[in-house]
Amino acid sequence: MRFIFKTDYDQDIRLAKHGGQVFWYSALLLFMLAAPWLLPEYWLAQLTFVLIYAVIGVGLMLLAGFTGQFSLGHAAFVGVGAYAQAVLTNAGLPFPLAMVCAALLAAAAGVVVGLPALRLKGIYLGIATLAFGFIVEEIFARWESVTGGNAGMHVKAPAIFGWTIDSGEGFYFICLITAVLATLAIVNLLRSSTGRAFVAIRDSEVSAQSMGIHLARYKTLAFALSAALAGIGGALYAHKMRFLSPDQFSIIQSIDLLLMVVIGGLGSVHGAFLGAIFLIAMPQIISMVKDYLPDAIGQAPGLQAVVYGSVLIAFVLFEPLGLYGRWLKVRTWLQMFPFYRRGMFKRQKSFQKSDRLK
Repeated sequence: MRFIFKTDYDQDIRLAKHGGQVFWYSALLLFMLAAPWLLPEYWLAQLTFVLIYAVIGVGLMLLAGFTGQFSLGHAAFVGVGAYAQAVLTNAGLPFPLAMVCAALLAAAAGVVVGLPALRLKGIYLGIATLAFGFIVEEIFARWESVTGGNAGMHVKAPAIFGWTIDSGEGFYFICLITAVLATLAIVNLLRSSTGRAFVAIRDSEVSAQSMGIHLARYKTLAFALSAALAGIGGALYAHKMRFLSPDQFSIIQSIDLLLMVVIGGLGSVHGAFLGAIFLIAMPQIISMVKDYLPDAIGQAPGLQAVVYGSVLIAFVLFEPLGLYGRWLKVRTWLQMFPFYRRGMFKRQKSFQKSDRLK
């Protein structure tokens, strides 16, 4: 006779906690599969960019949101993956194999950055990654025999088993499959002992080390995995743009990527997707609204940067958990309505621990 005991742990290890999540995620997946037949070509292209940036955002979220290691030069890893994919694809290597090589090369670059940065944290780590970004951008511009320099280089269409994917619909499905696989990989990683070690390092390095967590090993691993996903996103970006130049991977792009995960919601996989939607949708919204503004404001060259900065300041002051944190509050309000209490969704005051005690 066999006895089967169902514990809370059995529910914790499941990807979907209840039937509602299964329903909504299934509905979302069905919509994404039907998107090429439901959306015009332009909006399908924007959705493809959302998926590409979501892959990059999931990797950066693993590094910044779950391990607490901020990177101000993450666009360099995207550029390494993009140029590696372009060079290998133009040389005749199949698309899947070229993407694997691009991910491995970007991961190697992540290890190169992660090892010297082991003793750095906070703003000093940001400065180190910023310097790496400047170095890589300069290499892209100077290594003309490989990257084409400032003149740029063209990228061939991806080919799988002799089938050239030159349509927007076919490439969209490649990006969708890649985004789903990357998300599932990160979600399962975070549920493992490695993921719990990452979170422990983020919360307190001293406590994590006292529990036997090897800080150097896990920090380097976080940089490598994050850079690998950035390289995969860069490979997709290269085929989507079909043309690469060094200014596409500048410090501005790195700041946009960090802005994406902060506004989306640090410490949540959902935040990577919400941040990618924000990053792609905001320029479209600005271009539609600026026609109704006075010329002195609407035609100002730095309008987008001002809007981005204002939005970031607003989120830091009023919603530090980002778009996903706001959604959690709205969901809780809907669940408790009409029995919610006034003021329960106001931001709670919190105090940052000293870096000396982390």
